[in-house]
Amino acid sequence: MQKVTLIATAAMGLESVVAQEVRSLGYEVTVDNGKVIFEAPFSAIPRCNLWLRTADRIKLVVGQFKALTFDELFEATKALPWEQFISEDGQFPVSGKSIKSKLFSVSDCQAIVKKAIAERLKLKYGLASKMPETGPLYKTEVALLKDVVTLTLDTSGAGLHKRGYRVGQGEAPLKETLAAALVLLTNWKPEYPLIDPFCGSGTLAIEAALIGQNIAPGFNREFASEDWMFIRRKLWEDAFEEAEDLANYDQKTGYYRV
Repeated sequence: MQKVTLIATAAMGLESVVAQEVRSLGYEVTVDNGKVIFEAPFSAIPRCNLWLRTADRIKLVVGQFKALTFDELFEATKALPWEQFISEDGQFPVSGKSIKSKLFSVSDCQAIVKKAIAERLKLKYGLASKMPETGPLYKTEVALLKDVVTLTLDTSGAGLHKRGYRVGQGEAPLKETLAAALVLLTNWKPEYPLIDPFCGSGTLAIEAALIGQNIAPGFNREFASEDWMFIRRKLWEDAFEEAEDLANYDQKTGYYRV
């Protein structure tokens, strides 16, 4: 079974919570600052997007290498098998960041990576003109840290804190992923009362209810990678079916505002 390297990004300080969630799905992890790294089959992409309550995004690592010059960045990027992931009509906007690296101009790095990917795809798909970019979205990121380049595709689309249940919000909303982390860090169980002295828009209560009834937080939203050609539709169907089967809608949860 083919495996890929995935990164579950996390808010600083929540890496261990995200790591525990990933482990609970059956994957071995390596924890780093702001991210949890793990190898898993393609089926992990829908499962992690659906189930991870405290991660910000799920990224697929296409490649990692050292680059000290723009030529090295271009050639190493072009050598990666982008055609295995990006379809002929795929949109692939490139974002970037650079920390403590000789290639510190983020805009130049983005442009070079974009050109390298386009050259690779045109060669593999036999295109003479520029890529059409009218199809599914493959948000690409070039991240440089101490001259090591990591190229990823964002499988989530909108951040995972966007659960799909929020219509409006107050002036200072608590992020859903942080609310879920606060609940998971306590000893609360669904049969216990949950007391929130600063209720606001009720994010803590909603996240606690989802946890208490074992409802996948991403069940009511869409993800960018649902349209990707290399992830079979059945993997998404199986993941949604698993989430439906594991939900315990009859579980009563206690909540009090004081």
